[in-house]
Amino acid sequence: MRKKVKILIWGFGAMGSGMARMLLYKQGVEISGVCDMHPQRVGKDLHSVIGLARDEHPEVIIQSSIEQALFSAPGTDLVLLATDSFTRNAFDKIMLLVSKGLNVISTAEEMAYPGAGEPGLAAKIDEAAKANGVSVLGTGINPGMIMDLLVVAMTGMSMSIDEITAERVNSLSPFGPAVMEEQGVGLSPDAFYAGAADGTIAGHVGFNESVNMIADAVGWKLSAPVEQTMDPIVSNVPRKTEYISINAGDVAGCSMKGWGCVGDVRRIKMIHHKGIKWVVRKYWRLERCTWDLALREGMRLKRHDEVPVRRHIKVRSTKSPFDGDWRYWKSRKRKLTA
Repeated sequence: MRKKVKILIWGFGAMGSGMARMLLYKQGVEISGVCDMHPQRVGKDLHSVIGLARDEHPEVIIQSSIEQALFSAPGTDLVLLATDSFTRNAFDKIMLLVSKGLNVISTAEEMAYPGAGEPGLAAKIDEAAKANGVSVLGTGINPGMIMDLLVVAMTGMSMSIDEITAERVNSLSPFGPAVMEEQGVGLSPDAFYAGAADGTIAGHVGFNESVNMIADAVGWKLSAPVEQTMDPIVSNVPRKTEYISINAGDVAGCSMKGWGCVGDVRRIKMIHHKGIKWVVRKYWRLERCTWDLALREGMRLKRHDEVPVRRHIKVRSTKSPFDGDWRYWKSRKRKLTA
């Protein structure tokens, strides 16, 4: 029987617990341990924390330190590190795990392409991983997939590229306090702009990494540092998630734009995130007292009741396109196209 990959999760907030839920439905993997500092989680079985039945899965008690977690999880192959957004903050944790001969996957946004912002630290991680015979991967939905790796993959189908624009729409509601704080959720617009000015609000982390990843992949040399702008998305109604509540007039998200210049031209454009109102205005039309997926140019996706039913005529079991009975096949084609 093939050996299961044993995975320890370091950080059990919204991201770590979400990955645990997914792993419990996967074959070939087993969660061997969890490390988290939250007092309401420490000492409890991970299954009870995320509200899923343990079934045939082994009991995993959440530990408050990585040393305890590793001690209680012998044979761990891989650690999912879900504690930070920045390479500098995740660096010591990664180096500790690598020194113990453990493979690491980090959800830190900057780790998706760490050489773009922290080339020195990236080189040290690379050197340590090679010396210990393990791998270190930084990845995630974004950065790591939607606005960079997927874009790079799509460029492979193009003969030539003049410019690239990546736009993303997403909801912050599933994310935990750390991401909410980075995005300035719950602040007043004035406090948001003040935080953006003094650097306490990071907004969407990863534009620099995504732009540099795309530029390197397509062979463009950036002529200047990546430009970014950041503005608040202000809610006009009260909102509540599992982790935060805000009032009307508070910041509900962060709208960011970024550009990568090649020469004097902005060749790579990043837009994150578009608000729901923008999505509605661009893609939906209220027609005939119902919402239709449609563009301003008039193109509209038909509803099911607008598509006529066409009965399929089965091919006779004794017939084949290679049997030479062209009279039958011509007759069939005439009936289908009538």
